[in-house]
Amino acid sequence: LKSLDRYAYTGHSIIMGKRKNLWQDIDSVLQLFGKNKYAARNKYRDFVEKGIGRGRNPEMTGGGLLRSIGGWGVLKSMRKMNIHIKGDERILGDSDFVETVLSQASEQMEQRYRLKAEGWTLPKITERVAEIFGIEKDQVVVAGKQPKRVRARSVLACWAIRDLGLTATEVGKYLGLSKSAVSRAANRGQKLIVDQFLSMQA
Repeated sequence: LKSLDRYAYTGHSIIMGKRKNLWQDIDSVLQLFGKNKYAARNKYRDFVEKGIGRGRNPEMTGGGLLRSIGGWGVLKSMRKMNIHIKGDERILGDSDFVETVLSQASEQMEQRYRLKAEGWTLPKITERVAEIFGIEKDQVVVAGKQPKRVRARSVLACWAIRDLGLTATEVGKYLGLSKSAVSRAANRGQKLIVDQFLSMQA
């Protein structure tokens, strides 16, 4: 289970606090196991460990649609009755939930294409952030611990990753920060944006 805690390609490592993703909501999961985050993580980990001990379960195999509906037998019966539902092997949930998730993903991609078509790049975001925080754009990129510059870089990192779809590595090269530092900055930026309703639009 220790290797799973740090495995890069599952949400488990995010919930365990070993890695971070801007889009993954871990609080709604952890609150099911307790109010204290540290204790909740331990209880969640115990829950996962017990699940591993149960081995491979037939009801948990197949794509998201199969698991949601109840298996191939139920799905075939529904098709014979001309009941068509939306499914995606990456998503566990009913038809409406799958539609919602795919719709949100599509909207996010459309927004990224629109922003890029409008000419939004890292330098342009830098100019916008500098304008918002009332500093020179060069001061946004240069490392420093002044609160205003830290907040400016945090918002830049969030917009670049969340809205333009750039990677933390790409943003890190631009800002002279490590990948992990960019991820932390982007998380701070997300909170600042939510709290202060900052806008990329001029």
